[in-house]
Amino acid sequence: MRSITNRLGPIEILINNAGITRDATITGMTRDTWEIVIDTNLGSCFNVCKATFDGMKNGQFGRIVNIGSINGQAGQYGQVNYAAAKSGIHGFTKALAQEGARFGITVNAIAPGYIDTDVVRAVPPDVLKKIITRIPVGRLGKANDIARGVVFLTADEADFVTGSTISINGGQHMY
Repeated sequence: MRSITNRLGPIEILINNAGITRDATITGMTRDTWEIVIDTNLGSCFNVCKATFDGMKNGQFGRIVNIGSINGQAGQYGQVNYAAAKSGIHGFTKALAQEGARFGITVNAIAPGYIDTDVVRAVPPDVLKKIITRIPVGRLGKANDIARGVVFLTADEADFVTGSTISINGGQHMY
């Protein structure tokens, strides 16, 4: 991080967007596939926040947006590792928001639904069709749908929004 800040200045905005899947039901899941998903999806969030948080505190400003998932909110069959990691991001966000608030740091999360990406498009067509029928708006989300949420949460005008999760999922999961 030191080389980045020496070259570019202090890191004020951080978007944690790591995510992999290694789907299996718990009876077929290995400890290795559990750990790689937890470490990549949740551990990376910790690692990068740990590396940047003091700089944000010193600068009395920061915006952190962690990308969770609809499956971290609602669960998903065959994804106990993924759902646990993404659910952990939502709790991590709330706790870190409390630590950062007095230093002008906001910490929020976005929980995307199914977004039109290469990973989602690789889902078998019959399964993808079933997923789309469960989305009230009738389509997959677009990367720009998520980007607009990130832009909002990192704007100066969002300085009173912290510890929140914005669900951007076309109405698929509401609570």
